[in-house]
Amino acid sequence: MFRLLSKESNIFSVPAYIGFLFLIFLSLNLLDFKNIDLISIIITFTGISLGYFLFNAIALNQFSHLPLFLYTLFVASFYDGTIDLGLGVTFLMSSILLLILTSQNDQLRKSSFMLVGAILSFTFLFFPPSWPMAVFVIFHIIGTSGRVGLNMFRLLYGAILIVLSYFGVMYLIHYTTWDSKYFPFSTSFEMLKTYYPLYILIPIVLMIIFSISDHFKHYNEKSPISRYKYTFVLVFSLAQLITIIFYMGNNYDYLLLLALPVSIIISRMLRFLPKYWMQELGLWIIVFTLAAFKIANFAQY
Repeated sequence: MFRLLSKESNIFSVPAYIGFLFLIFLSLNLLDFKNIDLISIIITFTGISLGYFLFNAIALNQFSHLPLFLYTLFVASFYDGTIDLGLGVTFLMSSILLLILTSQNDQLRKSSFMLVGAILSFTFLFFPPSWPMAVFVIFHIIGTSGRVGLNMFRLLYGAILIVLSYFGVMYLIHYTTWDSKYFPFSTSFEMLKTYYPLYILIPIVLMIIFSISDHFKHYNEKSPISRYKYTFVLVFSLAQLITIIFYMGNNYDYLLLLALPVSIIISRMLRFLPKYWMQELGLWIIVFTLAAFKIANFAQY
């Protein structure tokens, strides 16, 4: 199966995977038809679908089927059929944000920071736990921009425009009470009482750790472009991981935030394993691990 998935993808690959993703969403929601939130589902499906196009934009996987397949597996395993509207908006906005920041058009990327600021502010208003994404963008500007002060001003200006518009609308509808949720860490952090079924994912966590350690072990052997893109993925993953650690609780839908970067990281790990049997075994371990997690999570409800 690894050899099949490692082949170069073509123009029909992404639509085929999106169609399969649609069937997954449809089948899971039909199990709980009465509680379907159609708007949230459409927004979430759109955001996750945009993720398929990001693999080619980031271009770390030689355009193979493997990251697309893994991404679909992670989505199917972590999505349970119901999702919060704010989280759905976060998926959509983070996909748009990554499409902008990974664009091959330098002029578009450099001139879009005001739009990026607006996207961050809009996402935060819908979903306050998304604030680490703003930290990720700030570090990205500092690390890659030649005009840090100007781009930071553009980012802030775009964010302020959305915030002022929001305050204006709220004032007109006489909603003047400040929600403490908009302050990071306004709620106390509580450790999970049980890590079941999360500990089922330990094999995948170990693969991620091995992949990252191997990347830094051979860091000087990689091209500057590859190092930059991989660092970009790691910083984005760290921002999403902060949201998961502090706000997930028992809502495992939050793990969808890591579906895209983890698919990139693990697919690269599998591709660089020295033996074919290691690649094949690693892929099947991922499949059975995610299937076990899905079954265990479903059995809880």
